[in-house]
Amino acid sequence: MAVPNYLFLFNSTLSPTAVAYVNASPGPSACPCADWAPLTMTTVIPTIYSIICVLGTIGNALAVCVLAHGSSSRKTVANTFMLNLCVSDLLFLLSLPLWAVYYSRGYSWPFGRVACKICGALNNLNLYASIFFITCMSMDRYLAIVHPLRSQSARDPKRARLMCILVWVLACACSAPTLALRDTYHLEGLSVEACVILYPNHAWQLTLAWMKIILAFLLPLLAISCCYCAIGRHLLSDTGLVRMQSQSHPSNVPSFRSSESQEGCCKPERPPTPCVSPSSSGGRPSMGRGVEKVLWTVAAVVLAFFLCWFPFHCVTFIGILSSKGWLDSCWVSWTISNLTPLTLCLGFSNSAINPVLYCFIGNHFRGRLGGLCKGLCACLKARGEEHSQKRGSFSTRLSSFSRKLSDFKDLAIVETSGPP
Repeated sequence: MAVPNYLFLFNSTLSPTAVAYVNASPGPSACPCADWAPLTMTTVIPTIYSIICVLGTIGNALAVCVLAHGSSSRKTVANTFMLNLCVSDLLFLLSLPLWAVYYSRGYSWPFGRVACKICGALNNLNLYASIFFITCMSMDRYLAIVHPLRSQSARDPKRARLMCILVWVLACACSAPTLALRDTYHLEGLSVEACVILYPNHAWQLTLAWMKIILAFLLPLLAISCCYCAIGRHLLSDTGLVRMQSQSHPSNVPSFRSSESQEGCCKPERPPTPCVSPSSSGGRPSMGRGVEKVLWTVAAVVLAFFLCWFPFHCVTFIGILSSKGWLDSCWVSWTISNLTPLTLCLGFSNSAINPVLYCFIGNHFRGRLGGLCKGLCACLKARGEEHSQKRGSFSTRLSSFSRKLSDFKDLAIVETSGPP
């Protein structure tokens, strides 16, 4: 296959996702940015990838085990989205060891063309699928907390499963161009067979870069922020209403919120209404711990999403401006080539943070995980006891057989030594 005149290859750091525009025609021999030394990535990146892979695989695997082995009553809309999110992160994390080897070998891909395409596709699939599922979970939490009564018919587990199928199809469609264009290519400057993206022209690079920024960051961030701002405003106003009601009631008369909490009238899948009780001094209630926990959780979700992916998309945007000729300096080239893999590592760390934010913070999830561990320990203990009983039974049978054999020998000796 003839090599096109213009190639979109990985930059000097050969990040699995980011690409840079490279002219295949001979260029000037002198490097104008020789004073800007590149960062060494052959040790740092594999170490970070290994840490993310180990922690993320353990966390997501535990989450999948708990969510998949739950009873039918536990298969809620939120748990359906959580399960698919963890599966998406697990599929991506399985490819991280290959990328770690890729960096440690000086950007040489030893696994072949098919593995290059599959790992690149899993990378982009997780980039889209995980963010889409986080957005779906944010919208579901908004409906469950802000509109618990009107959303009961819409928040159906069957509809959630159909939504998950739609998310997977959309993520696969967004990842299809990268799967088709990714291939192995020999880089003469490094004398390695690299796993790169070969774009036929400049328009392809710009289109897919803008698609990542808009579909995988800006729109999800807008939706998530709107949902959690509405949740926080609703909870704060709800708490203010509770304070007003508790102040209008004597200290010995329970408020409506307290009676609702005592009677257990909360709707399914809705976070329990925080119980706010008057304080002993002056009858002024304090914010319930449930409200504080929900507010801190939603703030952590938005902050983690923003901090993990904002630097990578910023560098991608700088790359777009540089490719259009609007930014042209040594610091721009150095930033694109050196910070792209580091910001990508930060984005990948979101796969290890997700199960902590969405699963392990909840008391119910921790209780189910503890029950699953206890059940597993009990099963192993029962098998050990069964094995011990089998060994004891075998030893008893062997001892009985030995005694019978000894008695038989004694009887044979008596019969042979007796009178004729």
